[in-house]
Amino acid sequence: MQADECPVKIPYLILASASPRRSALLTQIGLTFDIHPSDAVEPPHDVHANKPASEVTQKLALLKASTVAQYYDDGLIIGADTLVSLNGKLLGKPTDDADALAMLTTLSNTCHEVVTGVALIDASSGRERVWSETTQVYFRKLQSAEITAYIASGEPSDKAGAYGIQGRAAAFVKRINGCYFNVVGLPLASLVEHLSDFQSKED
Repeated sequence: MQADECPVKIPYLILASASPRRSALLTQIGLTFDIHPSDAVEPPHDVHANKPASEVTQKLALLKASTVAQYYDDGLIIGADTLVSLNGKLLGKPTDDADALAMLTTLSNTCHEVVTGVALIDASSGRERVWSETTQVYFRKLQSAEITAYIASGEPSDKAGAYGIQGRAAAFVKRINGCYFNVVGLPLASLVEHLSDFQSKED
């Protein structure tokens, strides 16, 4: 067993992501793992126009996991991808401050969806498990000055939809419907449920 706190007996884990938030979430629930960021080249999100966020995030999560799995003969690879969806328009990470401003202005006073796709690949058998989870996030009306100040903090630059619910943008959120951790970057409850299907046979 790789963690005292987690009751699920799982094989060696490799996180195919450089995201410090995803690392922190796995650590929070008592899992130990190695980090091997994926070098997959993600296509621009406009390539996925008119496709549902659940489909796109699952595809990208599997792409990330599979590019890392090729380097291992054993272990369970975790790939993930998070997008924000508003009225069918997909928002990834902002390209610059102007893009972040446009995203946050658009998300102001809305209910939007945060969708995270997750892929598990057992490197030894090639077995895969892919799914996505959706959380509804309700923003209050944002003032231009606070959007500008938030962008100046640098926090939006590496986050889907240009905000992090676990950071200063917590002040933007009136409520959510669904998994909070999914908005941060990994749906922990469903992740552990799926990990249990890859339990070690040892006891």
